[in-house]
Amino acid sequence: MNDEESWNERPSGAEPQEPVIIPHTELSPEALQGVIESFVLREGTEYGEKDFSLEQKLAHVLRQLERREAQIVFDPESGSINIVVVAAELRRSGPADGTNP
Repeated sequence: MNDEESWNERPSGAEPQEPVIIPHTELSPEALQGVIESFVLREGTEYGEKDFSLEQKLAHVLRQLERREAQIVFDPESGSINIVVVAAELRRSGPADGTNP
């Protein structure tokens, strides 16, 4: 890879990398707080007609992670991290620790 290429560009012919699920319990409290804050503060993460404080939004997302209604996903292709909703059928059948089956 030369200096002009981005760090996250894969070499020609390389297989795309799959997103990685990161169990929220594997992050330090500070890192988890940062991921949740980044997610909540993004534009477009409105909660409907009712206004919630930042603290309420952070607590809501943390509860979703703890109940396995959402999970943290790292995309190695873009180097980004996101929190995504988990489908109900996956919540019932997935492992309790949030790791990939």
